[in-house]
Amino acid sequence: MSPAKCPICGKPTAPQHRPFCSLRCADVDLNRWLSGRYVVPASDDADRVAESDEDD
Repeated sequence: MSPAKCPICGKPTAPQHRPFCSLRCADVDLNRWLSGRYVVPASDDADRVAESDEDD
């Protein structure tokens, strides 16, 4: 089994920074989340449920 690779740079992961290889790559990933580069898509069903809850 090959070692896990860092999702940012592809180097082998370091146990203390898992799933990243270094603190730098962890910070790069955090910055991408905070700046909006990564987005978790919302479904229309979730919006409909929220709207119906507001109507009650």
